[in-house]
Amino acid sequence: MKLEFRRLLLRMMDAAYQCLSRRLIFRISAQDAHDRAISSLRFAERMPFTVAAARLLRRLTRAEQPAQVGGLRLSQRLILAAGLVKGDGFPDETAAMHAVIQDRRNILPGWRIIPALVGPVEFGSFTRQPRLGNPGTVLWRHGETQSTQNRVGLRNPGARAAARFLSHNRDRLPPEYGINIAISPGLADIERQEQDLVEALEFFLDARVYPTWFTLNISCPNTEDDPLGYQLEAETARLCRAFIDALRSRGLETPLWVKVGPGLTAEQYSTLMRVFHDVGVSAVVATNTLPRSSPADASQQAGLGGGDLRPAALSAIEHLGAAKAAANLDLDLIACGGILDGESLRAYERLGVKAGQYWSALVYRGPFAGAIIENGLTRHDYEYQAIHRESLA
Repeated sequence: MKLEFRRLLLRMMDAAYQCLSRRLIFRISAQDAHDRAISSLRFAERMPFTVAAARLLRRLTRAEQPAQVGGLRLSQRLILAAGLVKGDGFPDETAAMHAVIQDRRNILPGWRIIPALVGPVEFGSFTRQPRLGNPGTVLWRHGETQSTQNRVGLRNPGARAAARFLSHNRDRLPPEYGINIAISPGLADIERQEQDLVEALEFFLDARVYPTWFTLNISCPNTEDDPLGYQLEAETARLCRAFIDALRSRGLETPLWVKVGPGLTAEQYSTLMRVFHDVGVSAVVATNTLPRSSPADASQQAGLGGGDLRPAALSAIEHLGAAKAAANLDLDLIACGGILDGESLRAYERLGVKAGQYWSALVYRGPFAGAIIENGLTRHDYEYQAIHRESLA
């Protein structure tokens, strides 16, 4: 009875979103819709009872479907990917720290209400220094393929300010969450990259902010760096080892996941898998967005996610899985790319994936996307059910 009630409730919510909310949202640009959503999250987190209400909605719509993945036992097999709860951008660290300490500003809107509503969330990406990101319009939708595109450019408050903010709110952090850390763009020297990465990590550790897992993002296609530059064998091994060594030096066994980009060759993915296994990485997240020309300027790159990313992400998972099986490597694969419904999730599961991350599904399926997908509802499930009932009447 509980299962049938939950599925009925989800169908109703899916139908309401598709028929009403999505149509209203899609009347404005993706950029405006995102900006308004972030403002709404900031407002909601100031209101009493909103987090409790979000937790109640989650209990009503989402049964626990535990996943043993990446050295962890998570309550759900679907995780909200990095990119939504990443925080405000700042021109420098002084401004970011002032916002946290003096202004007591919520620099990470969504940090409470989003995990309460959807379950496991990956915060970030965070870089060592704050970043304002790219100016102008940086978000687009491609409704015909249920895709999104962005060139946000790693906008975030910086690791020091993010760590201080989360430390101030340590007693209200969600029971399971990840922190995604990326290397600051523009650092060509491997020694500077390593220093940048370890300093970012240590800000969180010094603040006693211990997430359930860390993710190292080695592919950032919407910055001006070469998106494949951090995925070279020697550099990747050195960065992952430095990250794990910094954790172990504190006596921490927090798992490290690594997020890779799409479009590499089978040989490159095989090499990366061997590197990750050798240094002790627990899981590989495949993939980041797909670099393509920006809708606003063909000379600039903007990362594709959602439906347009799925073929490349499936190919990456297939290559990574083949390398894992061939060498009997002990690390898990986490899918990320176009998980929009039960069908797309099952396509990844057939390749041996134990868990997935999603982001574009929030745009096309609504705030209960994770529950809708986990319950196996297709994009048009509610329409099919209505037609089927009418045919039986």
